[in-house]
Amino acid sequence: MCNTKIFGRLLPAFFLLTTILGCKPAHEPRPQVSRFVDKATEAGLDYHWVVAGKSPFNVLQTIGNGCAFLDVNNDENLDILLIGARVSLYEGDGKGKFVDVSRQFHLDRLSGHFLGCAVGDYDHDGYDDVYLSGYRGGVLLHNDNGHTLRDVTSTAGIRPQPWGSSCCFVETQAGSGLLDLVICNYARFDVDHDKHLLCPYAGVMTSCPPSTYMPLKAVLYRNIGNGRFVDNSSKSGFSASSSGRGLGVAAAPLDPSMKPYIALANDEIAGNLLEPTPTSRGTRYRDIAIEAGTAFNSLGRPHGGMGTDWGDFDNDGRLDLFVSTYQREFKSLYRNVQGTSFEDDTIPAHITYRGNDPTVAFGCKFADFNNDGWMDLIIANGHVQDNISMIDKTTTYRQSTILYTNDKGTFVDDSKFCGPDIQRPIVGRGLAIGDYDNDGRVDVLVVDSEGSPLLLHNETTPAGHWLELTLVGTKSNRDGLGALVTVTAGGSTQTRLCQTDGSYLSSSDKRVHVGLGASTLAERVTVLWPSGQADVFHNVAVDRRVTLRESR
Repeated sequence: MCNTKIFGRLLPAFFLLTTILGCKPAHEPRPQVSRFVDKATEAGLDYHWVVAGKSPFNVLQTIGNGCAFLDVNNDENLDILLIGARVSLYEGDGKGKFVDVSRQFHLDRLSGHFLGCAVGDYDHDGYDDVYLSGYRGGVLLHNDNGHTLRDVTSTAGIRPQPWGSSCCFVETQAGSGLLDLVICNYARFDVDHDKHLLCPYAGVMTSCPPSTYMPLKAVLYRNIGNGRFVDNSSKSGFSASSSGRGLGVAAAPLDPSMKPYIALANDEIAGNLLEPTPTSRGTRYRDIAIEAGTAFNSLGRPHGGMGTDWGDFDNDGRLDLFVSTYQREFKSLYRNVQGTSFEDDTIPAHITYRGNDPTVAFGCKFADFNNDGWMDLIIANGHVQDNISMIDKTTTYRQSTILYTNDKGTFVDDSKFCGPDIQRPIVGRGLAIGDYDNDGRVDVLVVDSEGSPLLLHNETTPAGHWLELTLVGTKSNRDGLGALVTVTAGGSTQTRLCQTDGSYLSSSDKRVHVGLGASTLAERVTVLWPSGQADVFHNVAVDRRVTLRESR
């Protein structure tokens, strides 16, 4: 999460780039700039994160926590899960209000050092299940018909992880209809006996750089049905293909077979893009990130990868990859040229235009916040050294969230026009997206590691037309995770991915949101399911929520 030794190496290159490229000029607010208002208190979210222990904090204390939008009782209204020393569930009414139902769902019985979460219906019963990652632990919670979340970790066959971070459910066996579980692990760290809890920098003790700690590998648990999983990490080559110190994970189909490739964002180690290959002995994985062009930044160096997400930002029908990173490192945007071939588009797309970027970026998601038909990008920021002001006067511990508006394939930092709440300095970590009040505009949930959650209600006016699609798989997994949705409306075509993963330690609304701009009819909606089934729907009315079932 931090590497103070990198400062000196990267600064010359960044200042050179600044000289060559210049700084992006200031701009005036444009039509349809997204606006957000924090509604957490008004909505009923009574929650606060506190970093336990005294300053300066070590790497475990500052890793942060995640959050989730999910539909725990299957009433088509989003609920909220907040993860920390207290795991809390808030049931939503679909109109903007939430009620704490943590005790009702038995979450008050949980104990552990929980960090992140994955959401998915792993047993195909129609209800969202949850995995909670954690330091020296991890818990699989089965959703019992929307009434309780029951700890089934042991009976499911999932072992405690040494330092579980981001995680996700994904149908790795295309067409199996079963969601498997990927869990990133960070580093070998003994909070009770480690000699390197803190390290000196410029005469100040602070959290140590990532290179201090031995990387831990990601693991893959294969779903074998009947609520059981088997550790397939070694047999499939999954762990051997990962670099370790993983903090972000996101899966996406990149070829016609619909098999999911898995991107891993790693901390100051080359990023991974794990390609699955079916064999007579089951699926095998190999890392193709170097040949694909996603392993390093545009300077050819590994980045402090924290969050990651897939999204077709240029509307060419191919999924692109974003990786959030440490300060003075490019926040890398990889444009999909063809299949598994990527080009670094960070500078051309105007994601990085400052040679001395002070932000430490974590949670990140692509979403069309103004419904103009182009996916924007939102990033939660916050430093990992709570005493950074004693070391580096150019940055701060608390940092504001950034909203990049997509201007037809390039991005504009519109954060200062999005309202005071998005500009509020926080210790940003997890971030999730979802339309919690069902008004057709995507909202944002952000973790402040030393504060309360931000529930950023999207109040963009005017906003374009929209569709929100709930996918129900029959041959594929019930959530439709990994499906590609292509919508043609008003002469333009968009491709969107059905996913709950991506970002950092968090899980987002599984509904596929599509902004349609001025279009008043979706002439064609195509769903390509993980099973390979393609369903086509014609003349779909807009400004509504629609459920699409596989093969119907």
